Amino acid sequence: MHIAEGFLPAGHALGWTLAAAPFVAHGARAVVKEVRENPESTLLLGAAGAFTFVLSAIKLPSVTGSSSHPTGTGPGAILFRPPVMALLGTVVLLFQALLLAHGGLTTLGANAFAFAVVGPWAGYGAYRLTRAAGAGLLPAVFAGVALADLATYLMTSLQLALAFPDAASGLTGALAKFLGVFALTQIPLAIGEGLLGVLLFRVLTVNARPELERLGILQPAAVPATTGGAA
Repeated sequence: MHIAEGFLPAGHALGWTLAAAPFVAHGARAVVKEVRENPESTLLLGAAGAFTFVLSAIKLPSVTGSSSHPTGTGPGAILFRPPVMALLGTVVLLFQALLLAHGGLTTLGANAFAFAVVGPWAGYGAYRLTRAAGAGLLPAVFAGVALADLATYLMTSLQLALAFPDAASGLTGALAKFLGVFALTQIPLAIGEGLLGVLLFRVLTVNARPELERLGILQPAAVPATTGGAA
């Protein structure tokens, strides 16, 4: 994630842009539909985008041409589904490239594919599978948010390995090297991000329960039955 401007060969940069484009276009339609059908979601959508922007702006040096960050895409994917995060995540990356010099315009497609497509889908899948296995909301949130982070960096490592295969061991060797370097910072970051996601959803369950119920995250609270009788 945040592969630097000009770091990828032109063919790779173009290929990843073409791969990401359909997901971003679908995400734009999903956001428009969500806002039209549920205008009350606008504030929470903005909060999800802001959370992603702030968290992913935290930068830790990792490997030449890239860096390690939290991603912040997991909560938005759980709340609004991955297509929405394809757009929000790409917008976040664009502003970070323009304002913070994190990533770049030529590598926007590659970064978006890892950060705004693969990460959210992996995180959402982990969340749904954990819930389906009978776990509660918070363990599922931890799994989803942590895996969204890790999957982003697995994809970034693959992108770098495809662009710069090892002279001796080829793609496999390069992938192992990139994963090994990223793991030093990314595994602790993913665990920390998962715990932060749990804290965030604990707050939301208290302060935004109706919205979580509408989004299908929580079941509506049961209304106690009333009994009547003559005095």
